[in-house]
Amino acid sequence: MWGSLVVGLLARPWARRVAAIALALLTITLFIINLRRTAERAGRAAERLETLEQTHAIHRQMLDAAARRPRSRDDLLDRLRGGEF
Repeated sequence: MWGSLVVGLLARPWARRVAAIALALLTITLFIINLRRTAERAGRAAERLETLEQTHAIHRQMLDAAARRPRSRDDLLDRLRGGEF
């Protein structure tokens, strides 16, 4: 019964036009929603990349500091006497 009602309704030209417009609006709405979700994902990825770059910069600073540390107590005393700290 519902099938014949839908077929009978879509047999009219104005109903087909309304259905085509509704499908176009649905397509545009879904496209905009997809763009929004894609932008959110890109924003989260950019934030993760920025955090990762900051973490790597801090890690490089720590490695540089560890490379410049005195190797023994004698080296530490020499640096302290020389005023390098």
